[in-house]
Amino acid sequence: MAENRRSPKDQKNERDGDRRRRGHELQRKLTPQPRQRQPLLAWVIFVFLAIMAFQLFLQNRPTEANISYTRFMREVDAGNIASVGIVERQLEGELISPTTFLEGGREIQFFRFKTWLPFEDPELLKVVAEKNPEAEIKGLPPATNWGGVLFTALPLLVIVAFWIFIMRSMRGGAGPGRAFSFGKSGARLLTEDRPKVTFDDVAGLPEAKVELQEIVEFLREPKKFQRLGGRIPKGALIVGPPGTGKTLLARAVAGEAQAPFLSISGSDFVEMFVGVGAARVRDLFEQGKANAPCIIFIDELDAVGRMRGAGVGGGHDEREQTLNQLLVEMDGFESNEGVILLAATNRPDVLDPALLRPGRFDRQIVVDRPDLQGRKGILEVSAKGVTLDDDIDFEVIARGTPGLSGADLANLVNEAALLAARRDHKAVLRDDFEEAKDKIMLGIERRSLILSDEEIRSTALHEAGHALVGWLIPGTDPIHKVTIIPRGHALGVTHFLPEGDRHKYPRQYWLDKITYLLGGRAAEQLVLDQITTGASQDISVATDIARSMVCEWGMSERLGPVTFGKEDHQIFLGRELGRTKEYSEATSVIIDQEIRSIIDWAMERSRNLLSENTDRLRLLAETLLERETMTGSELDELLGEPPTSEGEGTAPRDGGSATSPEGEGTAPRDGGSATSPEDVGTAPRDGGSATSPEDVGTAPPEDEPASTDG
Repeated sequence: MAENRRSPKDQKNERDGDRRRRGHELQRKLTPQPRQRQPLLAWVIFVFLAIMAFQLFLQNRPTEANISYTRFMREVDAGNIASVGIVERQLEGELISPTTFLEGGREIQFFRFKTWLPFEDPELLKVVAEKNPEAEIKGLPPATNWGGVLFTALPLLVIVAFWIFIMRSMRGGAGPGRAFSFGKSGARLLTEDRPKVTFDDVAGLPEAKVELQEIVEFLREPKKFQRLGGRIPKGALIVGPPGTGKTLLARAVAGEAQAPFLSISGSDFVEMFVGVGAARVRDLFEQGKANAPCIIFIDELDAVGRMRGAGVGGGHDEREQTLNQLLVEMDGFESNEGVILLAATNRPDVLDPALLRPGRFDRQIVVDRPDLQGRKGILEVSAKGVTLDDDIDFEVIARGTPGLSGADLANLVNEAALLAARRDHKAVLRDDFEEAKDKIMLGIERRSLILSDEEIRSTALHEAGHALVGWLIPGTDPIHKVTIIPRGHALGVTHFLPEGDRHKYPRQYWLDKITYLLGGRAAEQLVLDQITTGASQDISVATDIARSMVCEWGMSERLGPVTFGKEDHQIFLGRELGRTKEYSEATSVIIDQEIRSIIDWAMERSRNLLSENTDRLRLLAETLLERETMTGSELDELLGEPPTSEGEGTAPRDGGSATSPEGEGTAPRDGGSATSPEDVGTAPRDGGSATSPEDVGTAPPEDEPASTDG
């Protein structure tokens, strides 16, 4: 009756206590107990020094002296020999009366002596017996020269000690104190008494949380899903760019799951010894089956799961053997019921297809960069424990950080807190967040960089050209900030920030982007009547965009919706090495013409816009020289309201030139973009800020300063 009268809270506490005890027992069982390492090499050195000190002590005793053969014969003739022992050609003995001899200018008294015979003298013993009838004469066995033995064995002892040290140090995750335990996986068991990360600590990933929460719920209540014939998923692969929260999700699963959670890195399977990786895979799954139901998490799966056949070693490659064992354990002849494999990678393209099929990884959970609401939630979670000012609005900050990952946003909050502490603020202010955002997105200010007046004026004119062309073209992303203060590798930055997240881009967007990318070069030609290397990165990015428009996105009316050239990926090296040419030379000429047509058209359009607004260009450049940094609102106050229509500069059609009257007065054809801007080398991320290429940290030619702007 008393058992039934207990409250549900008491019953829950008792169950939690039982789970903790089982977790502790499992931890003690899986975690090897460390043994105290014996400092073998230190003991060897200590014993060697002790022996040497003892021998030095014996050799330097004042009662024993090494005397010459002449002195020995003198003592024999004097009848002063009490005893003598012979060891081969060495004589040692004692005198009846102590005597002295000179050494180093001082007299030394000795009682015992040693001497070496210069030659074998068979009459010596007869002479000693005649002169010293009471003397004891004896033969001695050869003494062991322990010093010589030690010196001879010392190199071998050092090699053995070094080998033992290497063997104990190269067990990887095998745990301390277990020599030759290379095949142990070394997976870390997360128990319930450790600090937990729950799904409440993960923001911006609603779909991924739902998928993983279902796996956790299955472990808690399997009958709820099995009553309709469902079975537990065998694996889930978390895929996404770096910094988006893949490992954080796995830690949340470990915090939520009421089951053993084994964590290991993909690099822990890689070892210099053949067969070690496969042995560790077997040991890992044996631990999982012994504690089923449980979850096994492998971080950075691409370290061990790369596609087979791409390496030099073929099927005998150690990594491939490890992958083969992993495939067998996940879904081989013997099933592993109750063991769920959770893995994370940012390179799903290099994984072996056999690893990705259902039955091994039943689910692939995509973790992408967060949207506006996701960024706001991540900022709120990251700001827990940070003292904030009352006017901090995370929604405003989230709108100004499109394209940043969860790790970037967490770093943003930390940088703002560090800036506030450096300035002795009582709380983190909005200005701290703004400067931290610029530091992350644009680079660190380099005010110590010394530039000549000519370089500063050229940089101001260059950035004014970018900003004015972008301001004059309707529909472009708003200008966030223009600065001529060197940041990162750039001498100046013009930063365009979109008003919201974008995932699909029309043809006109890229034409406008190429136009304001070339605005810096056009301003230099128009005002300075010269060109500089500051536009090198602008030209590179513009050319990449134009090439993608023609070859990848089908935005050329002359060539149509056709893709030219396939990317050639080398899985073993993990990077794109080039493109496979699958078109004729004639088509290649047309592709070059189309790319050149787009660039020439955008350049001419940029020149026309600036030539019609030369006064505004000079005013903006002079203002930048005076203020060094301007925001988008300050730019609008200086130039007035931005135009609602351009009135000129339409897209080239049918490969026509920029001055072709065919394109005048007509809107460019919207070919639509079938891909996101991540496909372009330095395009903004996930609808992120359309940043002027001065923001891109690409090294300039060797004869220029470390900047992409001039």
